[in-house]
Amino acid sequence: MGGQACVFYGAAEFSRDTDLAILASPENLGRLQKALGDLKAEVIAVPPFDLKYLRKGHAIHFRCNHAEALGMRVDVMTKMRGVAPFVKLWTRRTTIEVDGSTIDLMGLPDLVQAKKTQRDKDWPMIRRLVEVNYFANRETPTKDQIRFWFLELRTPQLLLELVGQHRIPTQLFQQRPLLKALEMADESLLTKLLTEEEHQIRAADKRYWAPLKKELETLRHARLASTQRNSS
Repeated sequence: MGGQACVFYGAAEFSRDTDLAILASPENLGRLQKALGDLKAEVIAVPPFDLKYLRKGHAIHFRCNHAEALGMRVDVMTKMRGVAPFVKLWTRRTTIEVDGSTIDLMGLPDLVQAKKTQRDKDWPMIRRLVEVNYFANRETPTKDQIRFWFLELRTPQLLLELVGQHRIPTQLFQQRPLLKALEMADESLLTKLLTEEEHQIRAADKRYWAPLKKELETLRHARLASTQRNSS
């Protein structure tokens, strides 16, 4: 669901880790623990590997110590802001074959949603992900692809090109108000609205993470205090 998925979708990104979205059930966590055991992976930060933290929206961070994956980082999540529950994500996944192995990727629209964070690096990636899909399919698009592009394209010129070829589904105006400005064909206005839209989403992500970050700080202080007690 992270940089590795972006690579498979054709939006190349250098990524040092592997991000996984998982079903947070006791049975599935047992399977995950076995796989992590095979990788000789250990938790490298707070929170600890516990179902309750995954269900709150935290990521659990691991570092692999197996010789064939030495130093590889694995981040695991099950809940993300603005992203559908895992059960729905699974029904919308993209499955590919790589060197005889089957890999399940988060569906492209869901991956784009997951990338809408406060981090600077995610916004150029969103743009690349959507544009790669647009350029590959714009000659013979499906209705779902057209809807996806109207909702997610972040380039004024391409949005104007799109509206010149396809009618905007009425229900999308409420989901993305800036689409109303397309009839003015004003690139400067669209650029301004896209910037405002990004700022609003970044602010929403900051608000979402504020209590989670506070909890992480509490866990860090508790772990540090425990370490100090044990070493004294």
